[in-house]
Amino acid sequence: MLIVMDHRATKEQVDQIIAAVERMGLTAEPIPGSLRTAIGVLGNQGYVDDSTIRTLPGVRETIHVSKPYKMASRDFHPTASVIDIAGVKFGDGERPVIIAGPCSIETEEQMLAAAEQVKQGGGRMLRGGAFKPRTGPHSFQGLGIQGLKLLQQAGQAQNLPVVTEVMRIEQLDDVCKYADMLQIGARNMQNFDLLKEVGKTRHPVLLKRGMSATIEEFLAAAEYILAEGNPNIVLCERGIRTFEKTTRNTLDLSVVPLVRELSHLPIIVDPSHATGKRMLVPIMSKAALVAGAHGIMMEVHPNPALALCDGAQSLSGADFAELMGELNRLLEFLGYQG
Repeated sequence: MLIVMDHRATKEQVDQIIAAVERMGLTAEPIPGSLRTAIGVLGNQGYVDDSTIRTLPGVRETIHVSKPYKMASRDFHPTASVIDIAGVKFGDGERPVIIAGPCSIETEEQMLAAAEQVKQGGGRMLRGGAFKPRTGPHSFQGLGIQGLKLLQQAGQAQNLPVVTEVMRIEQLDDVCKYADMLQIGARNMQNFDLLKEVGKTRHPVLLKRGMSATIEEFLAAAEYILAEGNPNIVLCERGIRTFEKTTRNTLDLSVVPLVRELSHLPIIVDPSHATGKRMLVPIMSKAALVAGAHGIMMEVHPNPALALCDGAQSLSGADFAELMGELNRLLEFLGYQG
């Protein structure tokens, strides 16, 4: 439930409402606004009887929110959130952020070369996987802690914040130590224990949509992180599983404008994992920006033919530089400043 206060409501009246909500065994979350304060009611498992609340002094109206996500919704948080990762900002009014780098961290030389290519091409964040969730157990699983160190080293060499995936709770401290942003992969979107622990860290989070997740389930996963006190979430559409086998997944670009309407959280798109085809990454990146994405995450490798993971969807440094030139022209056309 959302309690909307009159614009003339006093602090004492707001405090009275909060106390009344807490007496009901629920949590009250004040949401200050430019014109009036609203109070979100959390913790209910069903309908909340608002008869004793709506007659209290200062209350303008009560709104029942039936969504399974509340803190992630525009109902509770009308103003779009801007998430800052070491000076790189995601959100409405900010220039879309390009995150790039290899799928897997392989060697020091590879990561340093990839970071240089990302920086020279105009990327603003560096990605790379140290812990790799692979479909087959015999595939390359990543370098673990050593990979985290190499990623941090490469990012620092080019002054690029870094993002990498955390797969298990016991990896969380190490990933927080070396990465500026935690990635929750598609396979872990509904790993609720992991989401809760990530929420307690307040470390910036890149939350990927599950391969078969609805938009409601996607935002409900974000709610787990928000509910633990971590507001620093960027959502990521990375394609969903359908009957189509020509591409790796089916890129659902409709999720971008829909999420922007339903939620205050910024959303980016990963066309590399969505399509699985290098040739499709440029056009789908452009389409995502036109749809309103707050950023793009793509795979860039110094030598895609030798990549230990996802070489077929990775751009070379030259391909990345060419695409960035095209994206910059598109962003200029869309009204973004350089």
